[in-house]
Amino acid sequence: MTEHYYSEHPHVESHPYSLRAVLRQHDFLFTTDAGVFSKNAIDFGSALLIETFREPAISGGFLDMGCGYGPIGIALSKSFPQRAVTMVDINERAVALAKKNALENQVEPVVLQSSLFEQVSGSYAVIVTNPPIRAGKQVVHQIFRDAHHYLKEKGELWTVIQKKQGAPSALKMLQSLYGRVDIAAKKKGYSIFCARKD
Repeated sequence: MTEHYYSEHPHVESHPYSLRAVLRQHDFLFTTDAGVFSKNAIDFGSALLIETFREPAISGGFLDMGCGYGPIGIALSKSFPQRAVTMVDINERAVALAKKNALENQVEPVVLQSSLFEQVSGSYAVIVTNPPIRAGKQVVHQIFRDAHHYLKEKGELWTVIQKKQGAPSALKMLQSLYGRVDIAAKKKGYSIFCARKD
């Protein structure tokens, strides 16, 4: 069976790699590794999601679902230090890297290993996700459904989907679940959706 970045226990040999990035006008240093998503650079979708994101009007923490080695959650932690940020991923190597990268970049999110929302508790003002497209549409749509339960009233789900990887069906799914869905950005075939729970 082919191993994927959403495997719980990656067995591919470790090859740590360092990369620098500027996100929301902050400089970051990330350690990545084999067996995690987009190990050689911040992927375009995540970067677009980070730069497009707007802080919600309501109070509450942020949850980064499927955080990988941590660029989204860590960038939001740095930009909004008054917000509690929780980051989760199923991949144990990604979780270890996210913890290391949080320390390296001097932010203090809570980082948990969790299969989707299994280990998540509480409710959030925002859930952000660059969903694991390769895990299949069923998993992606499950994240959208479950996120609705973990959002506060008027809380927002921010997500990025590439057109060729199902953005039109994702938009329809979000519109069936949420009171309002905005297309916050479109660039190079990627769409940023902001779905609000009313």
